[in-house]
Formats: sequence, structure tokens, C-alpha cells
Amino acid sequence: MIAGSRGFFVTKRIFDVVVGVVAIVLTLPVLVACAFAVKIDSRGPIFLVQERTGRHGARFRMYKFRTMVRNAEELKASLAHLNVLPPPDFKIIDDPRITRVGKFLRKTSLDELPQLVNIVRGEMSLVGPRPTSFSASTYDLWHTQRLEVAPGITGLWQVKGRNETTFDERLRLDAEYVRSMSFPLDLRILLWTVRSVVQRKGA
Repeated sequence: MIAGSRGFFVTKRIFDVVVGVVAIVLTLPVLVACAFAVKIDSRGPIFLVQERTGRHGARFRMYKFRTMVRNAEELKASLAHLNVLPPPDFKIIDDPRITRVGKFLRKTSLDELPQLVNIVRGEMSLVGPRPTSFSASTYDLWHTQRLEVAPGITGLWQVKGRNETTFDERLRLDAEYVRSMSFPLDLRILLWTVRSVVQRKGA
């Protein structure tokens, strides 16, 4: 069952827009520096644009700074034997597809900054379940609870293990968030996220 009143969701949306706009303005020099670094480090586009699944299963285009070589998807099949996580997750220790700048952007989570645009546009929230790349039709029934709210740039699983948790464990944390979501919880998750980034945990 989803938590939160209508007033909570209105407050959450206003908070997202205000913080999103202010963050874009304040981090504009950082955004420009990251874009320049990505461009000179390796050939390919500055941004990675991916189709992700959002609230109620709606698909949207999510933005990140590109952190891999431009043919990363083509190389994925040849590296499948190095995957250390059960499907649908895919993770390689010291992934050779990640660029030099990409390693730094991932470690500092700066690659996620372009998602501030998704937040201002209403496709994402500051806090919520992370959006998946696969469509809602592939979800198990108990997974769909996470689709009742807007996906977030950060969430419970990012501060309680980040990439160290399995897919089902992350889904359970998403369900826990949906059942207990509140403005104080969102603020705590944001503070925990800042701490995790500063300590560079689980990037």
C-alpha cells in the first residue's frame, strides 16, 4: 500500500522543482566541466540517453554523462562471462568499457547530475525507486509497487548498499520506501546519499 497524502505529493513535487532548478544553476560550472572532460577523453556523445521505466510504467528518456566507450553495448555480449551479478543485473569488476573520466564521474556520482533535468520535467523525483531500463511488462507482480511513485535520482537501496545489493533486495527496499514514504524520510535519504558520495561507497 502506498504511503503519503495528496498534500505530501504536492509538497514533494514543489521541493523537487525548487531544489532541481537551484541545483542546476549552482552546479552549472561543474556540468560544463564534466561535459568538456567527457568530450576530450573519448570519442562519442557527451550524454548517455536511455529509455527508462517511470511512474505507472511510462517510458521516458533519462540523461546521464557518458562514462563508457561509445560501443559499450556492442561489447556487452563478449564480456558476459565476467558478470558478477545475477540477471537482470550486469556488473564487471574493473569494467574495461569505462573511460578514464567515466571512472571519476561514477565514483563521485557526477554522472547522475543531468538527471536534474528529468526531475524538473516531472519524470523523476529527488528520492524514489531507481528507474529500470526494462519495461514494466517484464516485472513480477510484486515488483509493480515501485511504479506507483516517480523514480528517484537516489533511494533507499543506494544508501543501504548501493550496487552491493541484488536486484530483488533492491526491489524490497523500494517497496519499503513506498510503504513508509514521508518528507522527513526523503530528507534523511538525501543526507545519507551525500554521506555515501563523500565516503565514495558502492559506486
